[in-house]
Amino acid sequence: MSTSDRHGTRLDPWFDAYAARAHRMRASEIRALFAVASRPEVVSLAGGMPYIGGLPLDELSEMSRRLILEQGEVALQYGSGQGDEALREQITNVMALEGIAAHPDDVVVTTGSQQALDLVSTIFLDPGDVVVAEAPSYVGALGVFRAHEADVEHVAMDADGLVPAELERVLTELKAAGRRVKFLYTVPNFHNPGGVTMSLERRPQVVEICRRHGVLILEDNPYGLLGFDSEPMPALRSLSEEGVIYLGSFSKTFAPGYRVGWAVAPHAVREKLVLASEAAILSPSNASQLAIRAYLEHFDWQGQIKKFQVQYRERRDAMISSLEEHLPEASWNVPDGGFYVWVKLPEGLNAKTMLPRAVTARVAYVSGTAFYADGQGSDHMRLSYCYPTPERIREGVRRLASVVDAEMETVRIFGVSGDDEGDAVDFPSPNLA
Repeated sequence: MSTSDRHGTRLDPWFDAYAARAHRMRASEIRALFAVASRPEVVSLAGGMPYIGGLPLDELSEMSRRLILEQGEVALQYGSGQGDEALREQITNVMALEGIAAHPDDVVVTTGSQQALDLVSTIFLDPGDVVVAEAPSYVGALGVFRAHEADVEHVAMDADGLVPAELERVLTELKAAGRRVKFLYTVPNFHNPGGVTMSLERRPQVVEICRRHGVLILEDNPYGLLGFDSEPMPALRSLSEEGVIYLGSFSKTFAPGYRVGWAVAPHAVREKLVLASEAAILSPSNASQLAIRAYLEHFDWQGQIKKFQVQYRERRDAMISSLEEHLPEASWNVPDGGFYVWVKLPEGLNAKTMLPRAVTARVAYVSGTAFYADGQGSDHMRLSYCYPTPERIREGVRRLASVVDAEMETVRIFGVSGDDEGDAVDFPSPNLA
């Protein structure tokens, strides 16, 4: 095609050449705000970034040095499309803590669980297919589903997680309408952003409902080992090997910089996941896989998780006590693990329109609108306590409270906080994950 045949725009001469799906890729305006929010003077209660400073960095640097000296020719080479076999065996030991009995052949190593989401969507989703997901739901998953031109139908959650009766209702209505539901996407443990955990009683109910409706379950579980006061809950995968694809990650329990996650799927699905992964990236990073393998072999990784649990519990407590002190007019969950508090704002306030004013006051959060496919959620915000110190958390909530107080005064005088046109965050930065 010659230059004269192209019909683009002044800013993008290739605009008309993009595939239709590319035009669905929309970054939220809040991404631009986080360029400001990342400044050191801003307390960010937005990002789901783990506290890397809690790791034994000196020992890990020595581990990396030895890895290159002793296994450099392997670590720096291409690898298997399914992932390193020894690492896959170690991953089965990690999953055993949540009741999953899997063989290394069941495991597909991915570039973080975000790639696993994309691979599952690639092999299952056609344009117009339906994904059922909790309301609210993980922003990164919503972006993937949108990119694959699927429609998301939300199902209500409460303090015990996904509501089975609502799941039954939604699936029944979709079937009656002739809609094709490909899978249920769920984050059952320490939900992002809701912070709640699916109760032990509800787990078999959800599995049975999906079995009756012929709907696959996509179980995304990056936080399951980060509970504060209890043993890990049994995974949905432990209740149904053929009906559940399980996604795991080392990003929250170790370090996201290695970008190592995995999927466990029924045999035929696993084969297609490997083919899709090879088409996309040839193979996951050998260097990252061998680093994770060495960490699991030579470090007390379960002891490190326990240290993280203590650190994150301390941060959670700082967040909750600060909210009680400075924002008693709001309401929130008290998470038993994970990274997030889901805060409902006082009546009339809009988290999306308030965000620029919060960043001006040197505090950042994520608007609840980012976690819905249909733009609802403006009455909520997600606050993350995983990365800042307890002192910074308390200062951040204090600053946030001053912004909320000012917004409440505006509502009292003028009756509105601002207009909400919805939010679409398709490909979030780590500040949103």
